[in-house]
Amino acid sequence: MLLVGRVDKPHGLRGEVVVSLVTNRDERVAPGTVLALDGDGGRPLTVLTSTPFGRRWIVTFDGVFDRNGSEDISHRDLYAEPLEDPEALWVHELVGREVVDQHGTVRGTVTSVEANPASDLLVLDSGALVPLTFLTATTEHSVTVDVPEGLFD
Repeated sequence: MLLVGRVDKPHGLRGEVVVSLVTNRDERVAPGTVLALDGDGGRPLTVLTSTPFGRRWIVTFDGVFDRNGSEDISHRDLYAEPLEDPEALWVHELVGREVVDQHGTVRGTVTSVEANPASDLLVLDSGALVPLTFLTATTEHSVTVDVPEGLFD
């Protein structure tokens, strides 16, 4: 399951909540979508309605129909299964891949991806950080990067 958003706070008296997405995929809050709430054993929540609210969303979930229900799920993370999109590069798919620079030198293995305002960073087991903007190709087991001289020094 992937982290896709967070229930920030209640909105009104009828069970609506404000949701912040940590993905650029708005379909994560489309009506009918099932999300898992952290804690409660991954309690499934089905989206009934969603409306853009600035950079966030006002969402109504099935089974959450009053202020008490919305307060119970507030300040909790939302998870979902990965989407099938062959055109997309997913962060969870990068973890464990070998990083090879433009000269064919293996530089390490991706252990995580760190959010960064300028560009997300590949965190390598060697301790190196590589901006995703330098990624040029991917295969099932590796990623190729074209980095400036001195990045790995």
